[in-house]
Order: sequence, then structure tokens, then C-alpha cells
Amino acid sequence: MTQEWAGGRTIRVLDPATVNQIAAGEVVERPASVVKELVENAIDAGARTIRIDITSVQGGIVAIRVTDDGCGMSPADAELAFTPHATSKLTTIDDLFKIHTLGFRGEALASIAAVAKVTLVTKPRGSTTVAGTRLVVIGGVQKEKGETGVPEGTSVLVEELFFNTPARKKFQKNLNTELARIHGILEGIFLANPQVSFRFYHNNREQLVTDRTTQPLDTIARIFGNECARELIPVSSDLPFMRISGFISRPALSRKDHDRILIAINDRYVSTAAVTAAVKEGYGTLLPRDRFPVALLLLAIDTRLVDVNVHPTKKQVRLSKEKEIVEAVREAVHSALSKNDLIPEVVVPRQQNRELESAGIAAARTSSGVAEPAVPYGAGARGLPAAATPDPGAAIAPALTEPTHTGTVLTDHRLRQTELASGVPPVTAVVPSMEVIGQVGGCYILAAAADGELIIIDQHAAHERIFYEQVSRSMTARHAQELLVPAIIHRPPKDAAILRELIPVLAEEGVVIEEFGSGSFLVRAVPAVMGTCEGPAMIDDLVSDLMSSDPTRPVSDRERITRIIACRSAIKAGTVCTLEQCQRIVNQLRATQSPFTCPHGRPTMVRFSRAKLDEMFKRT
Repeated sequence: MTQEWAGGRTIRVLDPATVNQIAAGEVVERPASVVKELVENAIDAGARTIRIDITSVQGGIVAIRVTDDGCGMSPADAELAFTPHATSKLTTIDDLFKIHTLGFRGEALASIAAVAKVTLVTKPRGSTTVAGTRLVVIGGVQKEKGETGVPEGTSVLVEELFFNTPARKKFQKNLNTELARIHGILEGIFLANPQVSFRFYHNNREQLVTDRTTQPLDTIARIFGNECARELIPVSSDLPFMRISGFISRPALSRKDHDRILIAINDRYVSTAAVTAAVKEGYGTLLPRDRFPVALLLLAIDTRLVDVNVHPTKKQVRLSKEKEIVEAVREAVHSALSKNDLIPEVVVPRQQNRELESAGIAAARTSSGVAEPAVPYGAGARGLPAAATPDPGAAIAPALTEPTHTGTVLTDHRLRQTELASGVPPVTAVVPSMEVIGQVGGCYILAAAADGELIIIDQHAAHERIFYEQVSRSMTARHAQELLVPAIIHRPPKDAAILRELIPVLAEEGVVIEEFGSGSFLVRAVPAVMGTCEGPAMIDDLVSDLMSSDPTRPVSDRERITRIIACRSAIKAGTVCTLEQCQRIVNQLRATQSPFTCPHGRPTMVRFSRAKLDEMFKRT
């Protein structure tokens, strides 16, 4: 049926093939979409064990197979499964408001078959026949149908994805990126469904395996590692319309992004910004503004309050009582934190511990009168006592020394790292010479300029700028320092896939990493300017930051790596420094090429002129 309109063009009803391809475009965005739909269908079929196989050739995914031991299908149901809008999960329109399953769009199988070659092999559970059903559908058209020997359950093989939609195929990312997306989807599904055993393989190589369990923490340990699981505390809350359960991390375990705040509503892994934000808000001031916890929350909500039909791929939901639900989540997180011991256990890496011990011995020798080589900056800073005269009796009786705080020694170590003489630019004339007069809150350095100005320096931002320029020079020269004891880090499958892709980029910048078993990596070398490896936390931040690039502010991988290393290596806010150490920070900042901001654009210092101070105290 067609109809003319004023513009002279003809309105026509699209043919079924085109309609199916448009529908497929909404549901099947990339290989990860196919995996998600097939795995969710397998869970809905009551599967106890699900195996996912990804096959890639020459850097591209060529086949996806999902096999389950679920209820299976009869020959008639197998054919109907490829019909658009056919489903076993809805009967009437009222069912849309009480969905208890993961799929319902008739589902995605018809959409997948519209843009790929799909081979379905299935046999009903409890069937008395030996043979099952085999169907082959290509581009939405059934090509083969017959019987075949097969165990109970269903196996779906998807090949030649997007063969008839080249534009969609063209925009697929490289193999590691697509695998990382698949890992991300599967991690959420696995955690939301611990009652199912999952097996995930890539080119017959095991990627991730979980066992059936009634303890979600077991699944968390399998995916994120035992170290992460040990830092989690339980969350539990019951309301008339909702039950909250799951785990959140102690503040000591945090990340630069919210990728590991995983939310499942009625066993469906979903994306919900409001609930994710509520988890972070539940921590209050226990976490910095730019840090996020690790969390797995399972919300069992009255299905009448949840609309899962707002997104083609069902990854977003609409909540009728969103305000009450968000407040309940925030309160549950806050309550769990308030009932637990949150004091972190400090563990100094063996290599760093040896360096700190050596530094402590040197500090003790200095305070007992043994000369220490002079440092380039900070000599004669105000408020520091002169070196004590050696006591002849010191050789007989132990010298009384000022207690050496581990943090002070570590600060000294970091300052020495940025006092390398090579390549230091001339002192800028723009920043005046300053004399440190104190420190406030372990965050801000107070200094006086010769003309009476009061200058307040953000010690972390300042040292970050110093380290950034030092790291930039070091990276230009590609100086790497091999670690005496390689650091072992464990990453979940999603991060591991990204990290494998980043290994060559990181190596160019002096971070030498190699794979060491499933999900484990060895850090063999770091940029020489760092001195020692910051451990798994630095690599975690590197991966997180490189995975979450801001398209509106494009920055090269190399620049991002430089900024992260500088931030992780710089003296932190809250670190109490001696006056001499504060003076060294100020002197080093004056020697930088761009002393006024940190690499992220935050100011390193503010000034109060003598006239402004007089005005503030009504002296004008």
C-alpha cells in the first residue's frame, strides 16, 4: 500500500527483511549484544550449566556459540523461535508489568538471525527420542531443517555476523576491545546469577569459569580475585517493596571509575545511574570525590515497580519508586559501613620496605651526627635545627634519635626522586623565591615571599606538576628500571583483555608487563623516575583511565599514562611534611616549566598580596 504526499515522495510499507534488519540494529549492536541475549535466554530456559565459546581469526570474531543444559525446544517451538515477536515469556499485555525473566522481545533470536548465519540445535529436557532438532537460518531465511543426535538443552551457533549489514560490521572495534565488552557483559551476568555454572572460552582457551553456588562471594572471588573479596562487607536491608543484599568494599578498596559498581534488579544485570550514584553517596566522606567503591548489589523489587521495556537491549530500567529505592540503597550502604571495622591494613611491599629501612638508617645516622650528603634544595630552611655536634660517647652508648615516621621517610624518598639534577630547567623568574613558614592540615604549604605576599601551595598538585615534568622527560628518553622482585597483579577478564592490548603502549613508556597465567600479569619494569613500582593500584588506575577516555577531551595514551604515573607518585594530600620537606617542594616547583597548575589543570598555588591582607584585616 502506498500513498502520495505533497512533497511528491511515496510512502510505502517496508518489506519484512528490511524491518527485521532495522529491529536487529536496535538489539544487536556488536558481538557482545549477541552473547548477552543468548546467555540470558539460556538462563531463562532453566540452565544449570552454560558454556560460551568465542572464535576469532586474524583479529576478528568469526563465531559465537552458547550451549546450555536448559529445557530445550520441540521441533515446532524451534521454528517459532525465529519468528519476530514470538516468545514463551509473555501471554498478555499485563505480563509486561510483572516480568520475572531476562528476555521477552521474541526474542533476540529473530533479530540475530536477520544479520547472521545461525545454527540452532536443541532437544527438550526429558525427551524420549534420541534425536533433536537442527535448524539453519541465514539472513532471516530458514535454509535447513532436520534431526540430529544432541544432548538435552540448546546450542546456538552464530557465524558471519553483520554479513548483510556492512556498515554495522565496519564500525566494530578491534578484537581485544570487543572481547573486553563481552567480558564486561558476562561479569555482570555471572555475578547476578551465582546459581548457574558458567564456562567461557576464547579459541578453546579458558577465560573465566564459575561454579554453581549459593554464596555470591564465591563468584566475586572467581571474577575479581580473593584480594578483592577479602575487602568486601555484606549489605542487607528489607523494605515492604524491596529486598537489598550484596557486598560493598571497604573504603581502602576503591577505583577511579564506577565500572565495578554492579547492580542486578530481579536477577537482571542492569545499568542505572541513580542507584549507582546512591551507592557512592552512601560512603559520604569515606571516599574522595573522584574515587568509587567496588560493589555488587542484588535488588529484589516488586515487578510492578520495574519497567524493563525501556531499552532495546534491556540494559536500562525505569523504577516507579525511584526516590524511595535510591534512598533505601544509600541508607543500606551507609548502615553496612557504620557496622564494620574500616581501618585499612597497611602492607609495605618487600622491595619498598627494604628501601624505607635503608632510608630510616640514613636518617638515624644523620640525627646522631653522622654526615649525610647535602640535598640540592632546602638547605638552611627556617625552623630546622643545625646538625648536632658528634658526641664522643656516641660510640659507647646508643644515640638518642628523633623518631623516624615511615610516612616522613617515604616523603623524603619521593622528594629525592624529583631532585634529579639532569635536565632541570632554569628557575623561572615568574614565581618569586619563597620561605616556608608552615603547613596546614597536611595539604597546604604556607610560604612568605620577599615582598610580603602570603602564598598557599597545594602540596599534592605542586608535586604532581614536578613529577609530571620529570616523568615526561624520562619517558621521552624511555628510561625503564627493572624491578628486583616483579610485582604480580591479577585483573578480572574484562580488564585483562584491555591490558593485553595496552602492553605494547605501556612498554614504550617504561612500564614492562607480561602475561603470567589466566588473568595474572608480571610488572617487570617501571619508568626509572618512579624508583619503585606503586603496585597493582597504579596499574589498575592506568587501565581504568585508558578504558574511560573522554571523547570531548582527546588525550593520547602516552599523555594519560604520564599523568597517572605523576599523580600516583606525587606526595598525597594529608601527608604531614617537615618544614625542610615543604621548602624542597617549593624549590622544585619553581624549577618547573609550568608551575602554576597540575597536569589536570588545577591551580598549584594562590597568593594574597600585602595590600589584600591589609584590606581583609581593615588596615587600609
